[in-house]
Amino acid sequence: MNRLAENLTLFTRALREAGLRVGTSQLETAARAVSQVGLRSKRDLFYTLEASLLSRAEDRAVFAQVFELFWRDPDFLGRMLHMASPLQRTDEKRPDPKAAHRRAVEAIGQPPERNAPPPREEVTRDALFSWSGNEVLCAMDFEQMSAAELRLAEAAIGSLQLPVRMLPARRFRTGIGKRPDPSATLRAAQRKVGEITRISYKAPQPRPPDLVAICDISGSMSVYSRMILLYLHSLAHARIRAWGMVSAFTFGTRLTNVTRALRQGDPDAALSLIGMEAPDWQGGTRIGDAIERFNKDWSRRVLGQGAVVLLITDGLERDDPDRLARAAERLNLTARAVIWLNPLLRFDAFEPQAQGVRALLPHVTSLHACHSLDSLAQLSVALGERGLKERLIRAMRIAA
Repeated sequence: MNRLAENLTLFTRALREAGLRVGTSQLETAARAVSQVGLRSKRDLFYTLEASLLSRAEDRAVFAQVFELFWRDPDFLGRMLHMASPLQRTDEKRPDPKAAHRRAVEAIGQPPERNAPPPREEVTRDALFSWSGNEVLCAMDFEQMSAAELRLAEAAIGSLQLPVRMLPARRFRTGIGKRPDPSATLRAAQRKVGEITRISYKAPQPRPPDLVAICDISGSMSVYSRMILLYLHSLAHARIRAWGMVSAFTFGTRLTNVTRALRQGDPDAALSLIGMEAPDWQGGTRIGDAIERFNKDWSRRVLGQGAVVLLITDGLERDDPDRLARAAERLNLTARAVIWLNPLLRFDAFEPQAQGVRALLPHVTSLHACHSLDSLAQLSVALGERGLKERLIRAMRIAA
């Protein structure tokens, strides 16, 4: 039984390495369940551990792969470590496996003493060196990346920027422009006993708009939401601030203001604090209720200065689509622009079939993908173009 407990501990550790949320309480439950059910067959063990350790249906594929790879012959760990080595990956060309299998292989391929992530300096240096020249990594879907590739992508996101169009402000700057400045002209004349020798001019002083992100953190959006939040963190802590105030809100089954957490200087600490403040991470989703709550509680506070809104969601609403349409319409009227980032646009054949997508689409300024490093790098055109909105609007009209 002691040997079984040790193996169960290693197995849950492999599940965590593969990205599953398995804690000590689930491990304790699994140990008790296995002791009651017994080890009559591998099939019984599989279903016992699946029922004890999993809390989300979308984790079943990764769990099945890790289970199949872990409970094999004893020499498998060494072989997988050899296959997962960097030299082996660069020397051999193999077909790209599914995301679940990639994460399972990587999780099993790491020995227990290497659970801690590699030093941050080394990962950052490798990422900045690799991502710009690696077209495969740039175009790869975040959901299909292995854990090591996700760390490279997270470090590379810090170098991305989102250009901004400056807004004219009520304040004026003297000495430039073509508009006469009477106050500056009279002040100059007072120094010369009232004689006006030249006319001063002024021009509006441009200012950067604020940026507000409303990010879906439900189960289907968890990987993409993490990358977008890292992207927002890099914008908020850029050396040269292109945007004004950067605010962030997350929603699953409830709306949470995580702006204060986003102000943490370290991105890992910021994400950890966001995870603590947002209890509905990787849960369900209620888009209409979240946007409606934002309109009532926060729109006047953060959208009063012509802010641009980034709405990050797949649009798969479970509640009333009419309520979602009303909330999105009010949001669009309040904000300077509503830019919808949808990871489902990674599919070329994507059509607005879901009721939530059809309710949101008419009330956003532009629609863009956010599933890869390339898609995030191309967001620089988001403020000047409408993305795929026009094509999907035409598809809606044809379907109607």
